[in-house]
Amino acid sequence: MKKIILTGGGTAGHVMPNLALVPALREAGFEIKYIGSKKGMEKGIIENAGIPYFGIASGKLRRYLSPKNLVDPFKVMKGYLDAKRVIKREQPDIIFSKGGFVTVPVVFAANRFGIPVIIHESDMTPGLANKLASKKATKICYSFPETEKYLEGKGVHTGSPIRQELFEGEPSVAKEKCRFNDEKPIILVTGGSLGAENVNKVVRKSLDELLKDFQIAHLCGRDKVDHEYDGIEGYAQFEVATDDMKDFFAMADLIISRAGSNSIFENISLNKPNILIPLPAASSRGDQILNAESFKKQGFSEVLEDDPENSKGLVDMVHQVFENKDKYIKAMSDASTHNGVDGIMDVISKLTK
Repeated sequence: MKKIILTGGGTAGHVMPNLALVPALREAGFEIKYIGSKKGMEKGIIENAGIPYFGIASGKLRRYLSPKNLVDPFKVMKGYLDAKRVIKREQPDIIFSKGGFVTVPVVFAANRFGIPVIIHESDMTPGLANKLASKKATKICYSFPETEKYLEGKGVHTGSPIRQELFEGEPSVAKEKCRFNDEKPIILVTGGSLGAENVNKVVRKSLDELLKDFQIAHLCGRDKVDHEYDGIEGYAQFEVATDDMKDFFAMADLIISRAGSNSIFENISLNKPNILIPLPAASSRGDQILNAESFKKQGFSEVLEDDPENSKGLVDMVHQVFENKDKYIKAMSDASTHNGVDGIMDVISKLTK
């Protein structure tokens, strides 16, 4: 039996795509192990999925000045030594890395033992961790066509891996949970597991107008439910929808979200008309802005600036997108790249023959 070690951590965006590969890997006969950080959020997710988990030391690599820069290089070195021990003991046939700082020592350790490494880059431009790890990668799978120029001939355009379960949702389950009817179309608002404060604000400021024509399911993020809005007809708010996200997706006629790559590739794979509100450059490295611009250029999405006061802009854009929903659905349906699982599995297969 061939063995693969998956690695990735720090955010759900570095973990859930790994889980999307698991059914296909198991079907192909791979034994699956996972390397993540000792205390990262990925630990519980992976262990709940029944995958053996190895925690290593992890330090963040920063481009800015911080007192932690004096300590974290030692954590990275410790992580490299930890990863070497795990890899030497487990003897995997291949490593698949989804990104996050914990993956850098894993990739370097795999290279030390001559084990092929596949990296997946979700965003249009590689982040610092993947930039460092790419030097030791055998192949780099990527989601956006614009990313190829950064990959020095190692790239394979696969798209982003999407969990199969997201295609199996039941609209009626989510409608019952939200107490929605069939008389008005439904908007799904999501800002990820942590929520998106400005998205929450602009949606709530727009409720009076939006609820005239739509029902709204609002996934606010942990500890971000505002009980002032409880009991409003046609509006249902929740922190997250971890176990029944597939049903919320199936229910939605239109999605409002941030522009993290995993989220927006879920939108396109499910052919859901959408409005993207990317995290501003002041709060990020600007990757969500680039992601959103690419999707708008390809005709998949409309983009709204992150402004909690722009309720009129949001209301107008919702009506515009919904009235032209068939145009967006066609563009997404005609796209060459949807679920990246098959493409990534093809690369894994070729490197483990």
